[in-house]
Amino acid sequence: MIVGTAGHVDHGKTSLVKALTGIDTDRLPEEKRRGITLELGFAHLELPSGATVGVIDVPGHERFVKAMAAGAGGVDVALLVIAADEGVMPQTREHVDICSLLGVRKGVLVVTKADLLPGLGEGWLELLEADLRSLVEGTPFEGAALVQVSAKSGEGLDPLRVEIDRLVAQLAAEPDAARGPEAPVFLPIDRAFSAKGFGLVVTGTLWSGRLTPEDEVSLLPGLAGPMRVRGLQVHGASVTAAVAGNRVAVNLPELEVAQVRRGLVLTRAGELPETKVLDVELSLLPSVETPLGRRSRQQVTLGTDQVEAVIRLVDVDSLRPGERCFAQLRFSAPVAAIPGQRFILRGTQVIEGRGATLAGGRVLLVNPPRRRAGAAARLQRFAEAPLEERLRLLLTEAGYGGLDEAGLFARAQSTQKEVAKALERASARGAVVLVDRGAEPVHRDGGPARLGAERRTGQGEATRESGAEPVHRDGGPARLGAERRTGQGEATRKRENRRFIASEVLKALEARALARLEAFHVASPERAGMPREELRQRLGEPPERVFARVVLVLLESRKVERVDELLRLPGRGRAFTEAAAAHQTQLAALLEARQLSPPTLLELESALRLPPARVIELGQSLVSQGQAVRAGELFFAKSAITALHGKLLTHFATHEKLSTQTFKELTGLSRKFLIPLAEYFDREKVTLRVGDERLLRRSKG
Repeated sequence: MIVGTAGHVDHGKTSLVKALTGIDTDRLPEEKRRGITLELGFAHLELPSGATVGVIDVPGHERFVKAMAAGAGGVDVALLVIAADEGVMPQTREHVDICSLLGVRKGVLVVTKADLLPGLGEGWLELLEADLRSLVEGTPFEGAALVQVSAKSGEGLDPLRVEIDRLVAQLAAEPDAARGPEAPVFLPIDRAFSAKGFGLVVTGTLWSGRLTPEDEVSLLPGLAGPMRVRGLQVHGASVTAAVAGNRVAVNLPELEVAQVRRGLVLTRAGELPETKVLDVELSLLPSVETPLGRRSRQQVTLGTDQVEAVIRLVDVDSLRPGERCFAQLRFSAPVAAIPGQRFILRGTQVIEGRGATLAGGRVLLVNPPRRRAGAAARLQRFAEAPLEERLRLLLTEAGYGGLDEAGLFARAQSTQKEVAKALERASARGAVVLVDRGAEPVHRDGGPARLGAERRTGQGEATRESGAEPVHRDGGPARLGAERRTGQGEATRKRENRRFIASEVLKALEARALARLEAFHVASPERAGMPREELRQRLGEPPERVFARVVLVLLESRKVERVDELLRLPGRGRAFTEAAAAHQTQLAALLEARQLSPPTLLELESALRLPPARVIELGQSLVSQGQAVRAGELFFAKSAITALHGKLLTHFATHEKLSTQTFKELTGLSRKFLIPLAEYFDREKVTLRVGDERLLRRSKG
């Protein structure tokens, strides 16, 4: 669990954290000099129950709201800090808005500088509380306990610890499966530094999943890796696993600090995609003075990143204050996101008394298609649908390519086990169809591994060196990975990664295949059928296994029949028109008359007075009927090829080899005809070319 502060600048957030934990979270010299927090600070707090929680201290100044939002994204319990002598201020209001938009689940109202209350007059606290209660109505702080605290005297610290402990226990009893240990690993990075003797360390709040030192990871966007995790720490102690809700420090020795920035997300390698497009549910704050237009450009804070995006509302012309709608975000640069994740929009204009935060919401779909009119109803169905229906909708949008289980797991906001069960149910009902069975290597803990990954041995026991960085208050190590690791990872096993397609997509593809064949027969009635690969190309080249499934279904249902490698509708093909039959007869006669010196394509066009494509179609029709043979760009009468085949066999009866000169003497042909004929017999495995000579293939003799 993560506890975070919120509130206006100089209201005592950092002093409160220091009084609770004994850790000063202001680590930068500039913070010490100015006496205000400029960056996120980190600590850990032991509660009366014995549980330990991470603590994030955020800046309160309006100029640093970006950093505040980056820290608030992983907070479970927020402490809204209000100085007794100042009360509600602009960033108090904005921080309440941000906590609400980012989905903070529980809150405590903490009135700091309580030692000043006696001098503020009778009834002051009651007025302050009334103001606060009005402000937090409809937010995570509504109904929250109000605790008076003095970091100076220690007043109220123990009751505050007890209240935090109570809220943490409540949340632990109501786990969110979509963010649990079985969910995808998603760790937004909020800090990166180099630890002497260990290299790069990145820190963040693990939003979902379970991370172990055996995992191979990516940093998205841009650093797909895979990279090895050398060690993990939670609250300054080395661990064998970190789970959602932990403040985590991860040692990645293969990278340099210069390669990493706040805003990247650590994921298990290959588990999640990066994206530039998200479908979202968007809410505009009631305090915003003007509606949000159908299309606007805004700064989006997503995880610990801030990226400009074009916001396109779906099926509405504008979003009015206090209302909600669906929208599509198109980012100016790739981002990493996961369904269910919260985000906020900040404008360029400050709302008087509140800050620049405009709106926020949650991610529904990653890498969706461009939305057209009427898409809102579909998104509403997806937002409200049970898992099985969500999977079907995801597969419908994936089209002919379908999605494998790993891809569905990354998009469905559920656990791997539940996704597998839901797919089995949907498959049994015929809503989805299994089209492929693949495999991916996985570690013994169920996490994917890189194919061919080797066992690795740890770096041996590290010792604390002079000048080495001490254990960091944000969970960063001084001795990260200090214990000897002996490569305990077992050889990887393979996990089946099945690919599914929506049955309605498959049926639509079957219908299109029949329509393409019908159009083919109308346009080329004299052809015996359409080559299989040509049909696949005319359907937009669906994946081979999907196309094979469609062909199999159509053949088994007798809607299509196969003739050699040709596909056709039953009873169709070779329905010659009178003109086509005449042209084909004329072509056959021309080929028969010229034997081994047939007319060129250009000569045939002139003789038949037909375009080249039509001449080729007629020639191919003769080939399919066994009346002609195609060699290179030329068509030969089948009788001529049969006779030449006999001559070759007669030659090889008394000779071991056939030179090009001998072949020329045997046929009396020029190279114009000789070369395509020689290559034809090679292709048909009658002869075998060795240098400038040819041998008889005995299997054909």
